[in-house]
Amino acid sequence: MRFLGLVTAFLGCAAVCAAADTKAVFPEPDQLPVLGELPDPFLLRDGRRVATREEWEARRAEITEMLLHYAYGTPPPAPDSMAVENETVRDAFDGKARVHEFVLRMNGRDGFAMHAGVIVPTEGGPKFPVIVAVNPVYGKHNEETARQVIERGYAFAGFDYHDVDNDQDDRSAGIYPFYPDSDGASLVMWAWGAMRVADYLATRGDMDLSKMAVTGHSRCGKAALLAGALDERFALTAPHASGAGGSGSFRIQPKKAETLDLITRPERFHYWFSPRLRGFVKREDRLPFDQHFLKALVAPRALLDVIGLEDLWANPEGTQQTLLAALPVFEFLGAGDKAALWHRDGGHDEEPRDWAAMMDFADFVFFGKPRGEPFNRLPFPDAPKPFSWGAPPH
Repeated sequence: MRFLGLVTAFLGCAAVCAAADTKAVFPEPDQLPVLGELPDPFLLRDGRRVATREEWEARRAEITEMLLHYAYGTPPPAPDSMAVENETVRDAFDGKARVHEFVLRMNGRDGFAMHAGVIVPTEGGPKFPVIVAVNPVYGKHNEETARQVIERGYAFAGFDYHDVDNDQDDRSAGIYPFYPDSDGASLVMWAWGAMRVADYLATRGDMDLSKMAVTGHSRCGKAALLAGALDERFALTAPHASGAGGSGSFRIQPKKAETLDLITRPERFHYWFSPRLRGFVKREDRLPFDQHFLKALVAPRALLDVIGLEDLWANPEGTQQTLLAALPVFEFLGAGDKAALWHRDGGHDEEPRDWAAMMDFADFVFFGKPRGEPFNRLPFPDAPKPFSWGAPPH
C-alpha cells in the first residue's frame, strides 16, 4: 500500500462543498412558475440579475445547489486520505507508453476502494496533458482509443465506474455503504469517481494539472459533464452523446429524443437521478433550469459537446440549443471561444474521429493551436432561438 500525500486544495470543488450546506428552500414543481422559454441563468435567487463577475460566482453556487437538489443529489465529501494498492506497471504500444493499474483506497484500510489506472507516454514530458475518462481506459477493449490518445501526446486516465455504482439501482453496494447519509444518485457518484482520479493525478509529478480534461460517452458522458461542472480542476469538459440529463434538453424535445419521463421511469434509469426530478414529468415547463445551466457551470473553462446527428435519442438539436443558451455565460466571462459543438453523421457510437476532434479542441485550449472551422458550424442553423435574454452588459 502506498499512501498519497493529498493536498486539501485538490480534494474537491468549492462549489460542491458550498452546495452541500443547503440552506435554500426549494419549491415543489407545482409551486414553480410556468416558463415559456429556457430559464435565464443570470437571474439570482433574490430576483436581481447578475451584473458583475463576483455576482456570477454567487449565482454559480446557487445553480450548483439547485441542480444537485432537483436533479442529481449531493455527492459525498472528498476523502481525507487515499492510498494506492496492488499497482502493476507494463509497457504498451511498442514501448511508447507505460500502463499503471491499481486500486485507490479511500480513508484507510477499511474504506471505499475502486480500480483505476493511467497510461503515460514514454516520450515527451516532463509533464503531460491528461484526459480523464469515466471508463476503465487501461482495459483491453479501450486499447485503440488509448493508442490514439498517447500518439497525440496526452496521458490517459480512468476508473471502473461500476466499482462506484454498479448501475443496477442497488444502494447496498459500491460507494453507498460508506456514505449512508449521501443522497447522491448514480451520475453524481460516477462524477465523484472522476474527481478522485484527479486527486490521484495531482500526487504524481508527471501530469500538467493545468491541462486536465474529463470526458465520457453516453451515461458516462452525463457523468463527465457533471464532473466538469462541479470540479474546476478540469480545464476542458467534453461529453459525448450524453443526451437527457447530460448535454441534451428536457424542454426542447424533437421527435425520437429521450424525454424526462422515459429516462426516469422506475423500470429504466430513475436511479441515475434524484427522485425529485421525476416530479417534473409533464411539468417540464416548470423546470427552473435546463442543461444550459449545467454547461454554464463549466465557464470560463472550456466545453466541447460531441454528437452524432443520427443519434436522435441523445437529442442533437437540444444539445445545440442548450449550448447556445450557455454561450452568453461564457461570453460574459470572456471565454466565448471556449464553448463549442462538434458534430458528425452517424449514430450512438464512439468513433476515432470523435476522439480526434476532442483532442484537436484540447490542442486549441491547452496549446493555442487554431480552433478550426469544424467547431464553428452548427448542425441546426435554422432552429428557433429558445430564449430572449442575453448576457448582462460588461
